[in-house]
Amino acid sequence: MPLLNYTTRVPAEQTVMEITQLLVKYGATDIITSYGEDGQPRGLKWRLTTPHGPLAFALPCNVPQVFHLLTQDRIQVRDVEARRKQATRVAWRILKDWIEAQLALLDTGMVELEEIFLPYMLQGDQTLYQALQAGNFKALQSG
Repeated sequence: MPLLNYTTRVPAEQTVMEITQLLVKYGATDIITSYGEDGQPRGLKWRLTTPHGPLAFALPCNVPQVFHLLTQDRIQVRDVEARRKQATRVAWRILKDWIEAQLALLDTGMVELEEIFLPYMLQGDQTLYQALQAGNFKALQSG
């Protein structure tokens, strides 16, 4: 099965803007886009004011993994640089689709906004997921 959005031509910058607009619509403020050395977007950070107070989130975009998959699947992108740009477009498009699907759950009342982005909530300089992973998930009780 081909990778989702592998043929997209939508520039990554446009998709980042669409994601930013979605986040703002649902109350995000202070949105920051981080960029790699190649000048391509690599992640977003934002704040939400919640009933529990302000919370910060960081959503990375794992372009190297998508590049690896595009290479592994032998998807026809001529040169390495073109494949890197395509990987960036695909990775951001997949994130946008995921965010839209999650927000659709929110719109139905099936989840809360904090629930959607919980793994990406910042705990100091790392996400909650990264903090749990670093501790081998020992902070979680099995059961």
